Formats: sequence, structure tokens, C-alpha cells
Amino acid sequence: MSENLPQEFWQGVEQFNSGQFYACHDTLEALWIEATEPEKSLYQGILQIAVALYHLGNRNLRGAMILLGEGRNRLRRYPDNDCGINVEELLLQSAELLTALQQTDPEKMASGDWQETAALPLPRISIIKE
Repeated sequence: MSENLPQEFWQGVEQFNSGQFYACHDTLEALWIEATEPEKSLYQGILQIAVALYHLGNRNLRGAMILLGEGRNRLRRYPDNDCGINVEELLLQSAELLTALQQTDPEKMASGDWQETAALPLPRISIIKE
């Protein structure tokens, strides 16, 4: 499947990994609107995780948790990594972050002290070299 993915997908991956989460959302949303399955769910899952991280940067804990969960649910159909990225690793990193956020005191989140509590790196998308 990875050979069929357009250059814009890889641009979205690069934006995701460089922390440009809103730009990643815009890039992948444009693909998602026109896509068919199975790519449609792949694009949507990644863009939902990107928006979750965008919400997190804006201290919107609830929005971040909801979209992390929704994005993970969409990506679960890709455990074989047949799309050129390590989906399992992205799922694992997203699950770890979601668990840490669920255990974060909402007052710490509002004050900006959540990063000490949820001392996990943000998820990244690993590219599988073929």
C-alpha cells in the first residue's frame, strides 16, 4: 500500500514529526476527503492524533484525550505496517500518552504543569524502509 500513497501523505508525516500538527491536519484532511478505504481511515486516524496533539499544546486535555482515542481506534486496522509507517509504534506511543493524560490532574493541566506529570515524549511516526 505504501507505494500507492501520494506525496502529500509523506508531507503530512513530516509535518506531524516536526510538531506542525495543525498543518498536518490540513494536509491529511485534503487527502481524506477524496480518499477511499483503506487509505481513508489511515489518513483520518493520523490526522485525529495530530489534532489531539494540537489540543494538548493548547491545554485542551479533554479534546486531546478524545481524539487520541478516536485516532487509535481508526489505526488499529493497520497492524501489519503495510502502509510504509510503523503503525504499531504510533499506536503504542499514543496509548502511553493517553494513559498519562488520563492520570493527570486537570488543575495541573490548566496551569501548564502537566508535562512534569505526563513526562512522555509526543508520538512520532516512524517510516519503514523497504
